[in-house]
Amino acid sequence: MLLAEHGLDDAGMYKGNDPQQIARAGVYFTQVDSSGPTKYVPRSVQVDLEAGVCNRLRSGPLGQLFRPDTYFTSDSGAGNNWAKGYYTEGAELIDGILDIVRRQAEATDALQGFQIIHSLGGGTGAGLGSLLLSKLREEYPDRMLSTFSVLPAPNVSETVVEPYNSLLSIHQLVDNCDLTICIDNEALYDIAVRTLKIKSPGYKNLNELIAKVMCGVSTSLRFPGQLNGDLRKLGMNLVPFPRLHFLMPSFAPFYDPKARTFQRLSVPELTSSLFDKKNLLVASDPRFGRYLTAACIFRGKVSSHEAENSVMQLQRKNSNLFVEWIPDNVSVSLCSVPPVGQPQAAVALANSTCMQELFKRNLDQFALMFKRRAFLHWYTGEGMDVMEFTEAESNTQDLISEYQQYQEATVEEEEAEAESEQ
Repeated sequence: MLLAEHGLDDAGMYKGNDPQQIARAGVYFTQVDSSGPTKYVPRSVQVDLEAGVCNRLRSGPLGQLFRPDTYFTSDSGAGNNWAKGYYTEGAELIDGILDIVRRQAEATDALQGFQIIHSLGGGTGAGLGSLLLSKLREEYPDRMLSTFSVLPAPNVSETVVEPYNSLLSIHQLVDNCDLTICIDNEALYDIAVRTLKIKSPGYKNLNELIAKVMCGVSTSLRFPGQLNGDLRKLGMNLVPFPRLHFLMPSFAPFYDPKARTFQRLSVPELTSSLFDKKNLLVASDPRFGRYLTAACIFRGKVSSHEAENSVMQLQRKNSNLFVEWIPDNVSVSLCSVPPVGQPQAAVALANSTCMQELFKRNLDQFALMFKRRAFLHWYTGEGMDVMEFTEAESNTQDLISEYQQYQEATVEEEEAEAESEQ
């Protein structure tokens, strides 16, 4: 999807006809001028503790796109064990991964930050992903670290030890990350089945949904627009308190491809569907929380007046869902380039207190197993201490109570606190 937006083919060769497409392609791609036509190579690192997935990438349609020396794999695999990814297997490989990251970072003109795409349920994405985050935070303390994290879904479970892996990762994400965009498979399945009318969606369908949001979030980096935003601006507007940086992504419009010819969404309709539970990529209900902040990114021919008006009206109608002690808490960015095959689209990232639902759900499942010390020997056998589980549990409990505190906070309370301090 990213390639199509920049007019590139599967091998990274430019096939487009609009100069806007490659004007800022350098954000994600390195331009390679060899003897033939110009090739654009993604500035990325593909890491896995087993070679299977990377081998599939190499032999798939995108095999010619990535640089061969940016793949980093091991043979043993993490076996869904967070401790293997973070301590034993991961710790042996992390220096090699950081070397590739350094090489890629040095090729940039102005490094703004890193984006990590990982899952929190398994061993590699959760364990090695957490280790990589902490090392990047050490080495690049002033750069933005944002992650797209696939959380365990409430009813769609991949592995039995998901609650352990995800809670240990959340413990690390709270401290080492600037923006965490949360996604879960169940919400993606719901969108694919109910809205897109796909009877049995595969991972390809789900990945397309995630790609839409990822492309939408990074549009203001990659294309010129009237109201621009970048990673740092997003973080600045979306994270009122450093620990509460877990964001809910949503996209509009989602519709059945067969019904495309009958669809024409106005800007107010786009805005209201962004804040609709059915368009969220994470299984939580915003009606049970309050929005601390949100950012809307409109793509296509949208006037700034219309976009800001529709956001303001939405806030006015649903004022009880937005905290009143952060005035104007929804920021708006515009980008004139629409997604491929759509005249208009919008993406929203919201920081809502209903995110505590996700953590509560995880914490409850974690507590049930941890009380009986089930599966713990696999983790302690890799050199982990039981104390780490207890710390992760209490850190998540603190996070939930922080969300609850700000959900219940009112302007009068804030004024009373300020007066008592004086």
